[in-house]
Amino acid sequence: MTEHLAVDGGTIAYEVTGAGPLIVLAHGMGDSRAAYHAVIPPLVAAGYRVAAVDLRGCGESSVDWPSWSRTDIAGDLLAVIRHLGGPAVLVGHSISGGAATIAAAAEPSLVTAVVELTPFTRKQSIRLGDLRVKRFRRGMLRLAGATTFGSVPLWRSYLDVAYPGVKPAGWAGRLDRVDSLLREPGRMKALRGMGGGTPADAGARLGDVRCPVLVVMGTLDPDWADPRAEGEAIVEALPSGLGRLEMIEGAGHYPHDQFPERVTELVLDFLRSDASRA
Repeated sequence: MTEHLAVDGGTIAYEVTGAGPLIVLAHGMGDSRAAYHAVIPPLVAAGYRVAAVDLRGCGESSVDWPSWSRTDIAGDLLAVIRHLGGPAVLVGHSISGGAATIAAAAEPSLVTAVVELTPFTRKQSIRLGDLRVKRFRRGMLRLAGATTFGSVPLWRSYLDVAYPGVKPAGWAGRLDRVDSLLREPGRMKALRGMGGGTPADAGARLGDVRCPVLVVMGTLDPDWADPRAEGEAIVEALPSGLGRLEMIEGAGHYPHDQFPERVTELVLDFLRSDASRA
């Protein structure tokens, strides 16, 4: 059942399942909480209360927002955690991975652990050699086109590259749902606003995080020429001993949708080990 929380600037839609310690799931730009549909049941079965959130402008959340930064998104996620009676483990994908970093640094009493799935958490720069990587070149051209021109077909084309090889069950329906949402008034504006932002605000807070962090990257993620190097750089920027990097072979930019069993396994192992010792 969808619930709505009024925050400064609009309303955030979310759905809660299960009972136990709280895990909050936040998706990437151009998507909705449906991205976690295969991850939620095993987390609930493991004894967690899981709240899947639609980011501002996405899914069933409202569309009229003044800005779309990671700092803004972090504030929305912290509001949800407060409302649900945190603290919580915060799981963020792509842009909301950076938002999770900011939230954990800003309110350490509300965030006990962070999982960043293929996160944009650091300021990005493209080197000439990166463009020689075909997967990166194809992904960036489609992504840039979608955010520059507000093109739903180009976004669908990007998703085809971002899900290399293995497509999740119900792929055609998932694409149609994303397509339908982005054609609703205001939804593409949110995607373009998020895509036009910078992760610099998140990168500036990496050193302020005080809880354990799991970073998960796909070996075939088209958003980076070298996904492992990006993951290692995030871990290196965290305080010593807090970060751990896991790579998923064959995954693109959506490991939680392509390989939900593996992502769930990594998250639960992290919560039993790193997070439980913190």
